[in-house]
Amino acid sequence: MAMDLGGAKGGVKSDINVTPLCDVMLVLLIIMMIVAPLLQQGVSVKLPVAGNTVDKPETQDQTVIAIAANKDMYLNAKPVREAELATKINELLENKKEKVVLIKADEDVEYSAVMAAMDQLRQAGIEDIGLVTERKKGAEGAAGGR
Repeated sequence: MAMDLGGAKGGVKSDINVTPLCDVMLVLLIIMMIVAPLLQQGVSVKLPVAGNTVDKPETQDQTVIAIAANKDMYLNAKPVREAELATKINELLENKKEKVVLIKADEDVEYSAVMAAMDQLRQAGIEDIGLVTERKKGAEGAAGGR
């Protein structure tokens, strides 16, 4: 005597069909892959080109000052006035061990605007300042002497 559990005779199946679940997960993965780079953009500036650069990945905990072509300043993609920059930087970097600030300035912005931002950073006690540039095309081996 055997027990009948449904199966081939058209009864109720008790196992889970995972195919729709896999389809939903793949769609969500594709959406996240498309949206993630858009969230990291920040302020759109046209960076100057330099030949001797080092690739450094962008992370969420970096402090970035963006200076647009019309001299508008942004601290981590939020607008800030030049006079308030030193106090906002002090508030932002108060609890951080590494006090490093990166400056992304548009290539059309005047040199004086970048120097004004650097002066504000020095007033706030920040000595480690990095300038972000684009890599020159075809300059991969120029600095290494290959």
